[in-house]
Amino acid sequence: MIVLSLAEIADVVGGRLHRADPGAQVTGSVEFDTRKLTPGGLFVALPGEKVDGHDFAAQAVAAGALAVLAAREVDAPAIVVPPLAAGEAHERSVALTGDKDGSGAAVLAALAKLARHVVQRLAEGNLTVVGVTGSSGKTSTKDVIAQLLEPLGPTVAPPGSFNNELGHPWTALRADAETRHLVLELSARGPGHIAHLAEIAPPKIGVVLNVGSAHVGEFGSREGIAKTKGELVEALPADGVAVLNLDDPLVAAMASRTKARVVFVGESASAQVRAADITLDDEARASFRLVTPAGEASVKLPLHGEHHVGNALSAAAVALELGATPAEIAARLSQLERRSARRMEVVTRPDGVTILNDSFNANPESMRAGLKALAAMTRESGRRSWAVLGVMGELGADAVTAHDEIGRLVVRLNIAKLVVIGPGAAAMHQGACQEGSWGEEATLVPDVEAAVALLHDQLRPGDVVLVKASKAAGLWRVAEALLDPGSPHSTERSNGGDA
Repeated sequence: MIVLSLAEIADVVGGRLHRADPGAQVTGSVEFDTRKLTPGGLFVALPGEKVDGHDFAAQAVAAGALAVLAAREVDAPAIVVPPLAAGEAHERSVALTGDKDGSGAAVLAALAKLARHVVQRLAEGNLTVVGVTGSSGKTSTKDVIAQLLEPLGPTVAPPGSFNNELGHPWTALRADAETRHLVLELSARGPGHIAHLAEIAPPKIGVVLNVGSAHVGEFGSREGIAKTKGELVEALPADGVAVLNLDDPLVAAMASRTKARVVFVGESASAQVRAADITLDDEARASFRLVTPAGEASVKLPLHGEHHVGNALSAAAVALELGATPAEIAARLSQLERRSARRMEVVTRPDGVTILNDSFNANPESMRAGLKALAAMTRESGRRSWAVLGVMGELGADAVTAHDEIGRLVVRLNIAKLVVIGPGAAAMHQGACQEGSWGEEATLVPDVEAAVALLHDQLRPGDVVLVKASKAAGLWRVAEALLDPGSPHSTERSNGGDA
């Protein structure tokens, strides 16, 4: 963060000083976890369902914090923010903190104001804010964009999927006077959410990847999702750039909703930044010819799954706008590393069993992408393929149909074994059976422990296993058990479990 005095911060957030020196300057990081505080930092006291950050105020100062951003007076120097007016609290902020009186939302609102102030100050200099949204692929694309931009100047991006009302301002406040690129991921569970995040850190470049079925239960339809995702391009200034996926009609249509210049990406010949001559190797890693207005170059992605081509094109368009050449972009794309855990994380055990850990989250589109990658990795090699799948959440009235379709796709892709975990995903097993999966090809098990026991018993050297479900299903525990024999989830079911 830029250096600010406590008096300046109090003025920005509309708070008052409590036992604090107005002239004292915050020179460290802004943190809500006392374990991550640095000397001269600011501690954000968030109340929650189980613990209240206000109770750790003195501990935070002892750990090096200069002061605490709080909703009430604490036993430490603090900036105390006022309660929000009726109707002012953002509903996701209240849900995120889990507090009963709205004090957490008040602190988050203050954090947002501080982040907005800092970003605006930095944007007057050399900072460019890049925002990324879409139904799937946001985190992977954010990671790719960051890796393409880092050689062009200091770059800040969030760890993992830190993309909500807490993670968004927290990440923005990592930027300082040296930062040239701030890459942010914007999520939504309802209308107005992306617009709200865009107000915190106004983007100059906005990337929309796709419109799928994630959270369709909240939005009602894909058109409703598209309306909210398009809030990102509506927030762009006239001298900004909207990077839109031309292969997705709902995304392409967002061109009419922005005053920014539009750059289309995709496989279509009409896209300004496109991929041609795409091929996959036996590990489902894509190679293609990157075609841009500035020239062409050959790319060989080290990431698994053809769906990464679209992510790479969006990242390439951003890098082109910020000064990279096609040759530089192609070279960096060919040397990418996976930065966020449980997203097509491919590990081969000593016995030759390969685990595709894509267990962070799932929706119908990302599930199809994972299954296609699994099929591509086993089609030519003859290795036996396993799809270990759980429930896809927040699909509303489409849930049964969506799970049924995934089960049928497993059969159509000729995946050898399907293990469906939990009653919420039962339609997946039913779909596979109705599509022609008989005998022991498809199995429905009640929980994670049962799945682990089955896999330990039946896996053999050379098998390839995809593990995927929505985050709440906890299927990361299956991958953990397969990769770590000492994991508690690799044992028998004697301890039950919270599947």
